[in-house]
Amino acid sequence: MQLAMIGLGRMGGNMVRRLAQGGHELIVYDSSPDAVQAHTGKGIKAARDLGDVAKQLAPRRIVWVMVPAGAPTDSTIEQLVPHLAKGDIVIDGGNSNFRDSLRRAEALKARGIEFMDVGTSGGVWGAHAGLLPDDRWLRGRVPAL
Repeated sequence: MQLAMIGLGRMGGNMVRRLAQGGHELIVYDSSPDAVQAHTGKGIKAARDLGDVAKQLAPRRIVWVMVPAGAPTDSTIEQLVPHLAKGDIVIDGGNSNFRDSLRRAEALKARGIEFMDVGTSGGVWGAHAGLLPDDRWLRGRVPAL
């Protein structure tokens, strides 16, 4: 499966490693070129910017946003949306407030883009175990989950 990861800090970086180990193809982007370089390798391609992220993904694009909750998430999604199309999926893994998630879901729905709020935690143990609660709905849309 192909997907993009935006934000390569502790959580996003570990998720990229785990997904790549699972055989998934990743496109990665971070505001830090050093972080992008550190995570590029077998099955992981670098993107220059958010437009390049979308360009490298085959349609039905899946973009996982792992930046801090609040304004950074809003800004990232706002910059990403012009490059997406109907049917694409945006996943917010940044532990956003549910009210922000509802607002984002409505805004993206109007454009035909699906939105998933998938708060992420677990630390090092979670990076190895990769657990989700009842995730049948998610797996139907994003098999990498």
